[in-house]
Amino acid sequence: MKVMPELYPTDLEAPAANIFTLPGGLIGFEKYRQAELLYEPDNLPFLWLKLTDLGMPLHFVVIEPGGIIPGYEPELFEEHAMELGLRDGAEAMILNIVTLRHARPLEATVNLVGPIVVNRRTRTGRQVVISNYSRYSAHHPLVEKAQGVGPVPTR
Repeated sequence: MKVMPELYPTDLEAPAANIFTLPGGLIGFEKYRQAELLYEPDNLPFLWLKLTDLGMPLHFVVIEPGGIIPGYEPELFEEHAMELGLRDGAEAMILNIVTLRHARPLEATVNLVGPIVVNRRTRTGRQVVISNYSRYSAHHPLVEKAQGVGPVPTR
């Protein structure tokens, strides 16, 4: 991944297909209901989630977990799937919030318990607690540590 310290998420533009609503906001940020998903191709799989309602935008780093988190199979409560109007699992885009530790990128974690689920067809999303939450952690390490050795080197 190329590092661009001068890049701030407001420098990126969101295509219309990357704009969606969060009628209930995010947990702790209920008043922010408009969202944009921003990305820079060189920084994938990391994306910026920009919440824009209250004048000063909020930004979160998120990932789509497919291919990154082996064995992650979130299950929605039926009521959440119905509220989002999901007809089948293929309509759901899953976004997990990443927590980065200042100056310690190998300690980054991802919230697997409370993903943001977006209906790709209606562009409506909701942060949920998945029904099989006991299988996962809200602080799942993005980089697995080798036993007794420390962080696994990355290229």
